[in-house]
Amino acid sequence: MATENGLARIGKTVVIRGELKGSEDLVVDGQLEGTILLSEGRLTIGPTANVAADLTAREVLILGRLQGNIVASGRVELRAGSVVEGDVRALRLAVEENAVFRGKVDLTQGAKAPEGSTGSSAAGGI
Repeated sequence: MATENGLARIGKTVVIRGELKGSEDLVVDGQLEGTILLSEGRLTIGPTANVAADLTAREVLILGRLQGNIVASGRVELRAGSVVEGDVRALRLAVEENAVFRGKVDLTQGAKAPEGSTGSSAAGGI
């Protein structure tokens, strides 16, 4: 359901399995399994969300649970109370206290950087 400001929302009782593509901003509060591709949009995984998917977006904000990899051309933000299991490749990463993260981090010049590029990387829980 799209709202007046161009933001799409997936409600907390909605369950989706498959591939999601779009160019507008999206908030996920429900369950999603598969892949999400929002090359020009901001993706928010809400506090009630349970997502098992690989994500590609301009910006990603995680408040809930994610099991999957994140590729962002901009910023990835893990808020307090979030749980992320997967690798993050982005231009910038912000992790708040009490966020749980298990995976590798590759801070490259954005999502379009080739694998194995010379960017800073760190492994393990942050």
